[in-house]
Amino acid sequence: MSNPTVLFVCVHNAGRSQMAAGWLRHLAGDTVDVLSAGSAPADQINPIAVEAMREVGIDITGNTPQLLATETVQTSDVVITMGCGDACPFYPGKRYEDWKLTDPAGQSIDVVRQVRDEIRAHIEKLVTELHAG
Repeated sequence: MSNPTVLFVCVHNAGRSQMAAGWLRHLAGDTVDVLSAGSAPADQINPIAVEAMREVGIDITGNTPQLLATETVQTSDVVITMGCGDACPFYPGKRYEDWKLTDPAGQSIDVVRQVRDEIRAHIEKLVTELHAG
């Protein structure tokens, strides 16, 4: 049986979705395939998000914002949106969740740390659910 594939989507794919992907890779290891994308990807990952993740021992510096493709959604088992609104296509049979999180763009490191920690709590719950299912 193959690993479940989880796709994280936010507008710029530079903050929330990149932190979530980093957390899931860190906490689930190779038991889950992790993807992230954005409806309007930025040129680079938010440096404050990189710093906040580095503080907890997770390196996301090698990641690059990616454009959300229909095929990526189609091949994912779980699609988690973080503020991309209607830009994310819907396919029957997929599990969709929308996490209400502050956009770290332009925020202080203290705010981004709070977002990072909120994302970790969501990821811990997700990992438990994925391994139970």
